[in-house]
Amino acid sequence: MSLLNRAVLVLNQSYEPLHICDVKRAIILIVTQKASLVKTVNHQVIRTVSQEFPVPSVIRIQRYVNIKYWEPVLSKENIFRRDRYTCQYCGATGVELTIDHVIPKVLGGEDSWTNLVTACVKCNNKKGNKTPEQAGMKLLNKPRKVHRIHTLQKFLDSPIEEWRPFLFMD
Repeated sequence: MSLLNRAVLVLNQSYEPLHICDVKRAIILIVTQKASLVKTVNHQVIRTVSQEFPVPSVIRIQRYVNIKYWEPVLSKENIFRRDRYTCQYCGATGVELTIDHVIPKVLGGEDSWTNLVTACVKCNNKKGNKTPEQAGMKLLNKPRKVHRIHTLQKFLDSPIEEWRPFLFMD
């Protein structure tokens, strides 16, 4: 992967995480004075004919961006990520996983963040069209809707170490 395509965390003026961009976009924002450098990648620079730029890891936007209501996309992959690819009934990892409705559709359950969990095939078949209580099973974690910061924390394949304090991971 090119150094210009490396991920950069973008913070609001209030230091809350906004989104992620690439190094090229981050440098453009810094040069045009729309953002300032907060953290750099150790000892790495990008050189042009006349200038040298430290490679940013975290930048901060100069003007406050009002964040409108953010709705996470409800998808199979996002449920897997939220549940860390772990069966929410037995705790199995590294096995074939499915999505289970905690309250089955036949009992009025809906497709929502609070009703969908990751389950291994064995547990999903055991539970069938019953509630966990009816099937004598217990959820390891209560399913919940994810927040934007939660998304940045958990949905990144490999969070960059310099980002941890800004994503409330320390």
